[in-house]
Amino acid sequence: MTNSNFLNIKNGRNLTMLVDFYELTMGNGYLDNNVGDKIAYFDMFFRRVPDGGGYCIMAGVQQLTEYLSNLKFTEEDIDYLRSKNCFDERFLEYLKNFKFECDVWAVPEGNPVFPGEPLVTVRGPILQAQFVETMILLTVNHQTLIATKSNRICRAAEGRPVMEFGSRRAQGYDGAIYGARSAIIGGCTATACTIAEQMFKIPASGTMAHSWIQLFSTEYEAFKAWTKTYPDNCILLVDTYNVLKSGLPNAIKVFDEILKPMGYRPKGIRIDSGDITYLTKKCRKILDEAGYEDVKIIISNSLDEHIITDVLSQGAKIDSFGVGERLITARSEPVFGGVYKLVAVEENGEIIPKIKISENEEKITNPGFKKIYRLFDKSTDKAIADLISLHDEKIDDTKPLEIFDPVHTWKKKKLTNYYAKDLMVKIFDKGNPCYKNPPVKEIQKFAKEETEKLWEEVLRFENPHTYYVDLSNKLWNLKHSLLNKFSDLYD
Repeated sequence: MTNSNFLNIKNGRNLTMLVDFYELTMGNGYLDNNVGDKIAYFDMFFRRVPDGGGYCIMAGVQQLTEYLSNLKFTEEDIDYLRSKNCFDERFLEYLKNFKFECDVWAVPEGNPVFPGEPLVTVRGPILQAQFVETMILLTVNHQTLIATKSNRICRAAEGRPVMEFGSRRAQGYDGAIYGARSAIIGGCTATACTIAEQMFKIPASGTMAHSWIQLFSTEYEAFKAWTKTYPDNCILLVDTYNVLKSGLPNAIKVFDEILKPMGYRPKGIRIDSGDITYLTKKCRKILDEAGYEDVKIIISNSLDEHIITDVLSQGAKIDSFGVGERLITARSEPVFGGVYKLVAVEENGEIIPKIKISENEEKITNPGFKKIYRLFDKSTDKAIADLISLHDEKIDDTKPLEIFDPVHTWKKKKLTNYYAKDLMVKIFDKGNPCYKNPPVKEIQKFAKEETEKLWEEVLRFENPHTYYVDLSNKLWNLKHSLLNKFSDLYD
């Protein structure tokens, strides 16, 4: 059974109709005006990094591939649309026989990505390329947001394991499931979401809740019962009543009286409330004095990258973190502002660029069918800048290359000792999937490696250095020729 089929069985849903209604009204209009088969190009991109960060982590390509591979309108869908009394029978017949025929390119998951870059490009009949807008944005926006937040949190942990604990606070079922997947891509070592392990082969873990301890007559009895059931993976939650006066003393007593005689060593304690820095320092000292230097201290309780950074800078003795609501919802900035814009059409086999103009400079689109090159310094293997070019441009990295800021064009840099990597891959060819999505843990490893190729100045949480995303000369000239064409509208 393929992973795609497994997901469909688990979900039990056909998501073809998960579209904004205007995709359907425009589709009907395209067909009515005999332009439904006109070839169009769309780019999905974002304009700003959440949380004032310097980069994002691409995610969601696997789910996008699964969605595009299973587009099919049911009889119930057609009957429902007919009942709206706003669609022609010709259009409904088209949907009944719908077959996805577009070419799609995407930046593979795990890559650091930056504002303005096309993360996904779709080429195909305008009716189809327009129709998939909602799910492309929904899928990539959500997963990239959570992967980015997870990556920030994991970097704040400075190599300590981070577990994703957010299912119960996620924005719905899919938020929990795909949020867990994205958290692993971002760097988390495990998730509390069991179905995510089942679906994506990512580690699920967990210990106990306070209710376990409250159920028993005493905290000691609760710990003893747990230890007897799970002697080889004993982690005790010690903050139900009082960490230092009750929880930790009872844990050590159980370690001494129950676990050690069974021939096992305890794995850890978990603290879910209180002053993290103070409690972990005290607990570490007491555990060490009791002969449990190897017992890990695990912390949870509404954590994020800023709290983790603060407590570690204060000397907190923490071995790993469980992070929930502030990760799974990206609570500090829970919206990833990806957009989907028409950038070109084909007329008689020629690609005709299109541009969206705005008085807000960041909303002016980059026209044409494009690709992204990432430029690396050969001596350091660090990323220098990204270059967006037209699709037919090739970079010869054996020759010097001058790049320039597309806004402040006097800012130029001449590259010599560099190499160029084409970031986008083709994932659909005329509607047929042509890209093999790697396992999540492989994507996680790739994301870590690629993030480490960014300079520390780009990675910092506060006021990161701007990573340059430049335009090729050819693309810059094309964009400004189109702006000049419409300049009289802004007199």
